[in-house]
Amino acid sequence: MGHLPDLIRDLALILMAGAIITLIFKKIKQPLVLGYIIAGFLVGPYFKVFPTVADHENIEIWAEIGVIFLLFSLGLEFSFKKLVRVGGAASITAFVEIAFITVSGYFAGRWMGWSTMDSLFLGGMLASSSTTIIIRAFDELGVKTKQYARIVFGVLVVEDIVVILLMVLLSTIAVTKQFEGMEIVYTIVKLLFFLAIWFIAGIFLLPTLLKKARALLDEENLLILSIGLCLAMVVLATKVGFSAELGAFIMGSIIAETTSAEKVEHLTKPVKDLFGSIFFVSVGMLIDPQAIIQYGWPVVVVTLLTLFGKLFSTTIGALISGQPLKQSVQVGMSMAQIGEFAFIVATLGLSLGVISDFLFPIAVGASAITTFTTPYLIKFSESFYFFLERFLPESWIRRLNTYSSGTQSIQAETDWRIVLKSYRNIVVSNGVLLLILIWLTLNFLVPYLEKTIEGDTTKSVVALVISLVLGLPFLWAIMAKRPDNSAYKELWMEKKYNKGPLFILEVGRVLLGLVLIVIWTVQIIPTRGAIFIVLPVVAGVLFLFAKRMNNFYSKLEKRFFTNLNARETETFNTLSARVARKNVVFQTQLTPWDAHIVQLEVPPDAAYIGKPLKDLQWREKYGINVVYIRRAESLIHVPDRKQFLLPFDQVGIVATDEQITAFKPVFDQRVVRDKDAYDIDIGEIVFEQLLVDEHTQLKGVSIRNSGLRERTNGLVIGIERNNERILNPDSTTIFDWGDIIWIVGERSKIQSLKTTK
Repeated sequence: MGHLPDLIRDLALILMAGAIITLIFKKIKQPLVLGYIIAGFLVGPYFKVFPTVADHENIEIWAEIGVIFLLFSLGLEFSFKKLVRVGGAASITAFVEIAFITVSGYFAGRWMGWSTMDSLFLGGMLASSSTTIIIRAFDELGVKTKQYARIVFGVLVVEDIVVILLMVLLSTIAVTKQFEGMEIVYTIVKLLFFLAIWFIAGIFLLPTLLKKARALLDEENLLILSIGLCLAMVVLATKVGFSAELGAFIMGSIIAETTSAEKVEHLTKPVKDLFGSIFFVSVGMLIDPQAIIQYGWPVVVVTLLTLFGKLFSTTIGALISGQPLKQSVQVGMSMAQIGEFAFIVATLGLSLGVISDFLFPIAVGASAITTFTTPYLIKFSESFYFFLERFLPESWIRRLNTYSSGTQSIQAETDWRIVLKSYRNIVVSNGVLLLILIWLTLNFLVPYLEKTIEGDTTKSVVALVISLVLGLPFLWAIMAKRPDNSAYKELWMEKKYNKGPLFILEVGRVLLGLVLIVIWTVQIIPTRGAIFIVLPVVAGVLFLFAKRMNNFYSKLEKRFFTNLNARETETFNTLSARVARKNVVFQTQLTPWDAHIVQLEVPPDAAYIGKPLKDLQWREKYGINVVYIRRAESLIHVPDRKQFLLPFDQVGIVATDEQITAFKPVFDQRVVRDKDAYDIDIGEIVFEQLLVDEHTQLKGVSIRNSGLRERTNGLVIGIERNNERILNPDSTTIFDWGDIIWIVGERSKIQSLKTTK
C-alpha cells in the first residue's frame, strides 16, 4: 500500500468539511465565509469530535496563497479609475468612518489593557465592512435600487483601498517597532512612491504586452501569465519591504485597466475560490472556544464598538458629505459589521508574531454577531429615522436638510480652477516621474557604473548624462507644456488682466524645473561648479530641441493614456456604456430633488409584457416616470403611451425611494401559469407512430383539420406512405389508408387515441 502525504489527507478533510457546511449555510441563507470558518473550527485542534488536520504548517502556506489570490481578485474588481469615480460623498463618508473607528478601536484596546500592537491591529481590523454581507442583505431586502445604496457601495470601494494601505503601515510598524510620526510619514511617502513606479510602469508596459500577444494567448496561457504576473509582483513587493498582499492587489488593479480584465477575472475565479476557502477554513481552525468564553467581555466591547461606532461615524460622515438625514442614517446602519479583511489583518499580525492569540477569537466572535444583526439594522433603518425625527428638534432637522441642499447644488467650475488643475496635473505627474528617475539612477545606475567604469568623475558624468537624457522630456513638460483645454486659451486670449497671473505661473514652473535640475546634479556630482555647467547646457538643449521634445513627449503621453483607457475605449461607444454615463450625470442633477434614476430589467415572464404603457398607468398609480427603454442596441427615449415592454428590456425609471419601494413588486410581477397546462413530466413526451385505419378514422382528413395537435398535445413530424417518408409534412396534407403517422406528443394522449374505437 502506497504512502499518502498528510497534505492530501488534510486537503480532502478541509474541502469536504467546507463543502458540506457551506451547503447548510446556503440553505439557511447565511454568508459562506462564516460557513468556512465554522468548518475550520470543526476540523481544528479545539474540536475533538471529527478528524483533525495533521500538517498545520503546509495548511498555513496554502492559506497564505489564498490571501494572495483574494487580494489579486479584489484588485481585478477595483480599478484606480473606479476609485476616482466613487464621488466626493462616498469618499468623505468613508474617511470619516475609517478615521473614527480605527482610532476608537485603538483606544478601546488600550482601555482594556492590551498592548500597543494589539490595539493598533484591532483598529485596523475594524476599519472595513463586509461587502459580501451587505450585498446579500441588500438583495434579500430588495433595497439595492434605493438611493442610499449607491453611497454604501462607494464607501465599500474606498474602504478596500484604505485597508490595504493600513495593512502596509501595520506590517511596517510591526517589523520596525517604530511609532514616531516621522517614521510613519516616511513609510507613507515610500509606499506612495513605489505605488507610482509600479502603476506607471505597469500601465505603460502590460496592456501593450497583452495586446501584442492576444492572438497567441488562449485561456490556459492567459491564466498562467496572470498568476505568474501576480506572484512576480508579490516577490517584488516583499523585496522592497512591503507585504505580499499589497503586491497581489497592485498587479490585480493594473490588469483591471486592460481589455483582458474580465477574462482574467473569470479564469482566476476558481483559483481564488479554492485557495480562499482554504484560507477561511484555516481561520476557523484557530478558534478556541475556551478563549472566546475567557474573553467574552472583550467580544462584547468590540461588538458594541462595531455596531454603534460604525453606525455613528458613518452617519456623521454622510451628513458632512451633504446627504439628507434619512439617507445618512440608512447608510450608517448598513455599514455596522466587521468585514472579511478583519481576518486577513489578524492573520498578518499572527504571521508577524506581533499580536496576541486572543485577538483572533475576539474578531471571529464579533464578526459572527454583527453578521446576524446586519439584515435587521438595514431593515429597520427607515423606522429608526422616523424615531429620530420625532425626538430631534425640528430646527435641527431643518438645518441639516438646508445644509444637504446647499452642498448638493451644482456649481460649475470656473476657467481659473480648470487651468490651475491642469497645471497641477502637469507638474505633479512629471515631477513624480523625475523623482522616480533620480531614485533609479542613484540606486541602480550609479552602483552599476561603479563596477564598470574607473574614476569617480567619469562615472558621475556618465550617470548624469544618461539620466538627464532620459529625463529631458519630463523636464520639458514641467517647464513648457501648455494645458490642453479651451479654458486656458480663453484666459490667455480674451482677458488682458489674466496674462499677468498666467505669466507668473509660467515663470514659476520654469524655476521649478531649474531647481529640479540643480537637485539632480548635486545628488550625482557633489561639486558645486558642475551646476554652472549643467544648467545652461540643459536649458540650451531644451530650447533648441523643444519641438522634438514636444513630439516625443506627446507620443509617450498618448501611449500611456491609450493603455490606461483601453478597457473603457473598447466599450466606450456601446449603448450600454453611453446610457450608464448619462445616468451618472442625471443622478447628480436629481440628488437635490431626493430622486434618482434606476435601471430595471424586464423579467422574461413579466405580467405586463406587450401591454401599452397607457394601459399600465404606472405614472398615475405610482408617480414614477419611464424616461427610456433600452432594447438590445436600440434606445427609445421618453417612450410614448403606445410603447410596450418586451422581455429583457432595460427600463430607466426616475423616482424617489418610496415610489420605487411601492413600484418594484409590480414591476417584478410574473405571469401565473396554469400548472397542468405547462408543467409536463419530460418522461411523458414520446415519439410514437399512429396508423390511419378504421379505428383512428383519419382517412381523407388534413393534418390541420384532424385535431391531432390538440388531441395529443403534440406535432406531426413525418408520414410513411408506400415505403416513402414525408418529413415535416404541410398542414394541408391529406391522410390516406395505411399511412403511418409519426407524432411527438404526450404518451397517455397518444395511447388513448390509438385505443379509441
